[in-house]
Amino acid sequence: MEGSVMKIGIIGAGNIGGNLTRRLTALGHDVSVANSRGPETLKELAEETGATPVPATEAAKGAQVVVVTVPLHRVPDLPSGLLDGAAEGVAVIDTNNYYPQRDGRIAGIEDEGLTESRWTERHLGHPVIKAFNGTYAQDILDRPRPAGDPERLALPVAGDDQAAKQVVRDLIEELGFDTVDSGGLDDSWRQQPGTPVYGLQAGLEAVRKALAEASPERPADFRG
Repeated sequence: MEGSVMKIGIIGAGNIGGNLTRRLTALGHDVSVANSRGPETLKELAEETGATPVPATEAAKGAQVVVVTVPLHRVPDLPSGLLDGAAEGVAVIDTNNYYPQRDGRIAGIEDEGLTESRWTERHLGHPVIKAFNGTYAQDILDRPRPAGDPERLALPVAGDDQAAKQVVRDLIEELGFDTVDSGGLDDSWRQQPGTPVYGLQAGLEAVRKALAEASPERPADFRG
């Protein structure tokens, strides 16, 4: 699928969502973007990028890839049936992180021990692929490099659906970054906040090493 035009829905137009909109439209993809405040508030981003501003209920319509990039505590507020009308086999990217200071205490994560993306997946009712959660938004604009470039950054990608994971990895490669398969969603604690890979700006080898060194015990700062 790499190199072909894809229909992509982006839900959340913050730093990550905005910069993915900028880069994906520049690569020629057909991007719809939504936020919680309504399409009229996305006029500038739409004019700058050529993306189509839509209500969140329409962001996934016909989409082959949907990016959910809203604060974690807002995930349960997303419209039900958010992914109705998406293309068959849609790959859903979850970029979110749990920050108890912002999100409040989330029982599923704290008490049941769910990974952040497993919790998100339950709310969306659709498998998700965890990616971009530890990436600096500015790097999406500033740090793309061609394959084989020694300066090329690598991003960890976790998920259970192998086909969807491959779509996401191909898209990230197209954006100018290498990817490391960091396992299934139950292993995605390896890239949550407070782990060695979180925020790491490095290549394949260093990212693999950081993932291997992660501890499942959440640092105190990241517990609610």
